[in-house]
Amino acid sequence: MSFRVSHHLLLCATPSKAACCEPAIGAASWACLKKVVKDFDLENPNRPEGVVLRSKVDCLRICQNGPILLVWPDGIWYGGVTPARIESIVEEHILQGHPKNDWIIRTTPQAQQSQSFEQSNS
Repeated sequence: MSFRVSHHLLLCATPSKAACCEPAIGAASWACLKKVVKDFDLENPNRPEGVVLRSKVDCLRICQNGPILLVWPDGIWYGGVTPARIESIVEEHILQGHPKNDWIIRTTPQAQQSQSFEQSNS
């Protein structure tokens, strides 16, 4: 089965070295992200905008102000992504297209992403 992907949410939430956040906060953020994605039916393959994938990652190499959430393909990195922030980020950024500027800690513009990928594959 093929489907279109709208966004991929990568959450650094349970790092093995616990350098960016307390493991309990990371685990709670991950549980909240799974619930919010499910509650908004974002994994529905019939969603016209495409599905929203979510992945728990061990480390995004920020190692501070975690949990860290990377929103692909937008190249927006959020810091301090506690459960209290998850629903707001998903609703405002993913569903409405309005990133939460106050919580952004880094951006990776699409042109830079493409260029980096091309350089690493040449």
